Amino acid sequence: MSANLYDQDFYAWANEQAGLLRAGKLGQADIEHIAEEIESMGKTEKRELVNRFTVLLAHLLKWQHQPARRGASWEVTIGTQRRAITRHLADNPSLKSKLPEAFADAYIDARGEAYAETGLPKATFPATCPWSFEQVMADDFWPEV
Repeated sequence: MSANLYDQDFYAWANEQAGLLRAGKLGQADIEHIAEEIESMGKTEKRELVNRFTVLLAHLLKWQHQPARRGASWEVTIGTQRRAITRHLADNPSLKSKLPEAFADAYIDARGEAYAETGLPKATFPATCPWSFEQVMADDFWPEV
């Protein structure tokens, strides 16, 4: 029944599985789907990190290359993303081992977003991130041209 419930009503399935696990009824639990969901949760946490970096890096690129358009909105977004990344890494310390990969993946997306949003030539934005993780996370880092 659990496998069918998994496909038909995920919320009900999740609650049923939590109850079975809490009751120690591992033999009745849908172990295969539970394992898939746990793996998926881990991937979601990494995607969240990449998404936050993408927003941060895109805004830093726009900040650097469009000084006339700088404003409170960009400044708030940059600060918000820095704090969100710090919290996310504190909540998921094992993601620190994925920082180089996540940072590089995010920059590729951020470069594309900055290109699309600014109307500047794509060559304006370096092919690889010109800043280190430490720089982009520093509260006092505001790139200039």
